[in-house]
Amino acid sequence: MAPDVFPSDISDRMRDRVNPSMTVNVCILTETYYPVTGGGETQARVLAAGFASSGSSVHVLTRRTDRELPKSESLDGATVWRLPPAGRGHLKKWGLVLSAFIRLVRLRHSYDVIIVGGYRVMGIPAVIVAKILRKPCILKADSIGEFSGEFFDPGLRRFGLSHKSFPIAVFLTARNWLLRKSSAFVAISTVIADELRENNVIDAQILRIPNSVDTTRFRSVSHPEEKLALRNALKIPQHMKVGIFTGRLDATKGLPMLLRTWADICREFDDTLLVLVGSGGIGIENCEDQLRRFVSDKNLGSRVVFTGSVNNVDEYLKAADFFVFPTEREAFGISIIEALACELPVIATATGGVCDIVSDSKNAVVVPVNDQGALLTAIKKVLHGGDAIRVLAENGRRLVVERYNERRILQQYQSLIDDLIGVNPHE
Repeated sequence: MAPDVFPSDISDRMRDRVNPSMTVNVCILTETYYPVTGGGETQARVLAAGFASSGSSVHVLTRRTDRELPKSESLDGATVWRLPPAGRGHLKKWGLVLSAFIRLVRLRHSYDVIIVGGYRVMGIPAVIVAKILRKPCILKADSIGEFSGEFFDPGLRRFGLSHKSFPIAVFLTARNWLLRKSSAFVAISTVIADELRENNVIDAQILRIPNSVDTTRFRSVSHPEEKLALRNALKIPQHMKVGIFTGRLDATKGLPMLLRTWADICREFDDTLLVLVGSGGIGIENCEDQLRRFVSDKNLGSRVVFTGSVNNVDEYLKAADFFVFPTEREAFGISIIEALACELPVIATATGGVCDIVSDSKNAVVVPVNDQGALLTAIKKVLHGGDAIRVLAENGRRLVVERYNERRILQQYQSLIDDLIGVNPHE
């Protein structure tokens, strides 16, 4: 889960992770950005800070989701432009197509490459401007179904439509024809790469670059006293076995099932606490109110904690005993690699990009999607602990350090951009 704010030393931290000789100027386009939180927003901010710390000029274009936010500001060394239409509303993202197009043209002398995080809508103005200006454009999906159009189905169902319905399918055909003209697609997981291939994106355009995590911030607790101090600061009882979930409180994360399962756990174990770190956000799958009602109705107030959006996700993870992530569909699962980096035993579902990260009995306990019985058994297994569970956690930390650290991922983006600039010289 993305933190609300980055540590104050982010510029120094990033300076150690990016080649200082890289001076290519970058424009990052993303539908939502800080203070909106999520995996995609976190990665966009990591890229912005990384390139800015190398001396590059970085512009971030996003929608002004809250009218209280400034229209522009300097953040992590990058210039953030918050564009109209302002305020909440699921359909307002379409207005960003025009405002982003205009800003991209106005800033045309300020960047050499465009990177789009979440291209379902923002890919349209980015590719058009990139083709006009003859600049490279990189598209990265943050969610499953962005290219196929399946991503839009929850919203379309309200109108009795789907991505296969006649008017929508025609639009998607035209949009995808345009998107295929981008310079490259970054696939954060196998499921995303497969979706691109299934929709006629050629292999030469697809590059596998996963999301990353700061393994110095998200780390294991070295001494029991540190965990106790964190629990005191966070007002978490020291004597309880603490399970934790981090991320948006969306129905697609399997949270209604998790709470039903937790009610069963509480009947069998007297010393367990579940901490839900995050809020419902602005998505249409927001289920925070539903979860809070369930906790109230079942008298679980002393056994389930809602933190809301916080800026210290790493501290909550370090204070916990295990992590549970029963998501129904996931493009990647940045919350999982954050938990693994903190050397927590992880329970996760076998779906989407999660399958690229976790392996049952190797670095996590993996259960089928929507299987409440299996989830209950997995939580009991972790609560009982033992050497096998400890080894899983150690293996998870080792995997993240080797494969998902920020330096490695930023260098992969640097190499991709260097290659594109080489074959698409800026005139």
